[in-house]
Amino acid sequence: MPETIRVARAPHGALAYLVALPPERLPPVPPHELLRAWDAAREAAMARLWGPPRMLLFRRPAGGAAQAEGGETTEIAIADRDARCWAEAVDRLVGLDSLRGLALCLRLLALVEVMTRADWLSGLFDVTPGGRGIELHPSLLAAAARQPLDSTARFDEAGLARLLSRTLPSPPAGVSAA
Repeated sequence: MPETIRVARAPHGALAYLVALPPERLPPVPPHELLRAWDAAREAAMARLWGPPRMLLFRRPAGGAAQAEGGETTEIAIADRDARCWAEAVDRLVGLDSLRGLALCLRLLALVEVMTRADWLSGLFDVTPGGRGIELHPSLLAAAARQPLDSTARFDEAGLARLLSRTLPSPPAGVSAA
């Protein structure tokens, strides 16, 4: 598996990353690194380090009909100001020119994204007022560190729920889980 990622600056100023494998094959990361990246991203946001837009180009292995066309590429743009900031923070922390760094960045962005759409996760994190931080349940952090990304570099909500259901303790008898 290639370790490095080819990076080039596009004429319009965006950074383009050519990755030799699809997002769903990016490696897991240690939970403590994910937490460290979260903290770095929060600090970058407070410092207004927005970073440039980034275009991620993931090559898919050629096979079947795609082989006749030279394989497929999945494109993911990091254009939103907040996402650019978080990507910049991870780039400064560990670099986005390696699978480890890119996996860390995309897992961080996927975690933020799933936390905004999956109401059932609300009991696993607590945002402190005034943007001073967040408390993440260790099981949520561990699941986000190892749950595979999907083809769009997001977490599959059902897969995350299955993973978390194996790590969280069951509620005591007579106590509703809802």
